[in-house]
Amino acid sequence: MNVNEIRAHFPILSEKLPGGKDLVYLDNAATSQRPKEVTDKYLRLSLKSNANIHRAVHHLAAEATEQYENARDAVKEFIGAASRKEIIFTSGSTASINTVAYSFGSQFVERGDNIIVSTAEHHSNIVPWQLLAKRKGAEVRVLPVDDDGHLRIDLLPGLIDKYTRLVAVSHISNVLGLVNPVKEVVRIAHEKNVPVLIDGAQGIVHEKVDVQDIGCDFYVFSGHKMYAVPFTGVLYGRQELLEQMPPFLGGGEMIASVSLENGTTFAPLPGKFEAGTQNFTGIPTLTDAITFCKQLRDKEIEDYQQKVTDYMLDSLLSDNRIILYGVPRGNISKTPLFSFSVKGAHHEDLALILDKMGIAVRSGQMCAEPIMDRFGVTGMVRASFAPYNTLEEAEYFIKSLDRAIKMLV
Repeated sequence: MNVNEIRAHFPILSEKLPGGKDLVYLDNAATSQRPKEVTDKYLRLSLKSNANIHRAVHHLAAEATEQYENARDAVKEFIGAASRKEIIFTSGSTASINTVAYSFGSQFVERGDNIIVSTAEHHSNIVPWQLLAKRKGAEVRVLPVDDDGHLRIDLLPGLIDKYTRLVAVSHISNVLGLVNPVKEVVRIAHEKNVPVLIDGAQGIVHEKVDVQDIGCDFYVFSGHKMYAVPFTGVLYGRQELLEQMPPFLGGGEMIASVSLENGTTFAPLPGKFEAGTQNFTGIPTLTDAITFCKQLRDKEIEDYQQKVTDYMLDSLLSDNRIILYGVPRGNISKTPLFSFSVKGAHHEDLALILDKMGIAVRSGQMCAEPIMDRFGVTGMVRASFAPYNTLEEAEYFIKSLDRAIKMLV
């Protein structure tokens, strides 16, 4: 597929905005648009196979269960997990991280222990660990970033001690867009027998993820950022650890037996972590989203997106009115995600003017207040691209940004 063939799968991209302007959607790091294959699957399951899974023996339930479990196999293969037992379905990255924070924390974290996160994490990879630390009397330690937004990996060995129970870092920051050296993080942590959780909400979109190659103990991501429907997510966990962790939620589906006299025994993996009625119309769309992601792993598509990335990077770095956060160097690459400030202009004002020009971008703290504090700003503007975004859209964005800056400064 070329970029125009990709766009044909996304009806929303041809919609006109109020006033007749074309939509230039550059908020993909928040949520991607969905191809017709995904929305067709969701509608078909909702209209033709709407039944609860795993429980009944009738035809609708059997079909719904098959579609749900097929998605587990698709995810397992897509991320290179060793077993389908290691794939837990959740409502998204936030729910996945909270599951680990509660369950892993209940089993392995005690008073005086510590968990390490980076300055560049999304709130979803900070707050659950702070809550755990408060419950347990533990400490959250911080791995800083340098002035270009790169993780200070050199400081990580010094942060880890005999009381460190987990390192939790993002594969790609939702603000900086840099591909973090997660294999090196895992290597350093594992040398000291410390497990690692990778927040892959952005990584699953831009990188070819192989959890066994990375070596991480947990990897989490959301479906809605990779073309599936909202309220779909994945928690990958090494089976050895998941077996030792208590369930996060209690209720239907996660039990083996329940007795008022003798208590409850839990279902084997992955059921132990999937309590209650699951998202049986949404989770199966992961299968179609994964199929679409695989189709995008084409050299022509990747080369075109790199061309867009290079154009954006050169344009933003060459404008002395603009401060770009997350600058690649060495072997650290940058995804097509660009967060920046404009000297003398408020980020919200810029975003509002761009919206009037038909361009959808994100502005504000982007659920990452600590990295805003690190760079001394109250917010940024973020333009994030997907394979369906064209070079012409990038050029229009830069021209429109110039117009917006001249209006404000």
